[in-house]
Amino acid sequence: MSRRTVLLSVAAGVVALGGAGALTLAYAGNQPLELAHSTARYTAPAGDRDGSLTFDTDVTGSSGVKSVKVLAWPQHSSFAEDELTAKDMAYAEPAVCEPAGKDATHCTYSVKVTRSEAESSPRGAWYVAVLATAQDGTTTLDRKASGFTVE
Repeated sequence: MSRRTVLLSVAAGVVALGGAGALTLAYAGNQPLELAHSTARYTAPAGDRDGSLTFDTDVTGSSGVKSVKVLAWPQHSSFAEDELTAKDMAYAEPAVCEPAGKDATHCTYSVKVTRSEAESSPRGAWYVAVLATAQDGTTTLDRKASGFTVE
């Protein structure tokens, strides 16, 4: 093989690898939001104390987190039959989010549960839906990010 052919082959390989690397970096730079380590803790009211529902999640995404909305819903509800949508989450309550490293945010949602609310709530399995919105406007919806039981 001539020296010229070898140089052209090497140059073509470098261009191909460079293009693939640039594509990989461009793709890595626009990663959608991802939820991880989502947990829900429900404590029923006891005696004269209110109960609570606390939900935590870690959100990562290259463009940053604009907002996180949370909605708890019972297993036996209209959301079980008709899938929950981002539109359904429009009036969900916001979580409080704090930076947790490069491209990472830790979000917490907490609400008191009164005795009357607990008594009127359906018993059984509940789920926590999460709608995360990135700074660039993209969204991620997890209909069952976590779950808990109301007894």
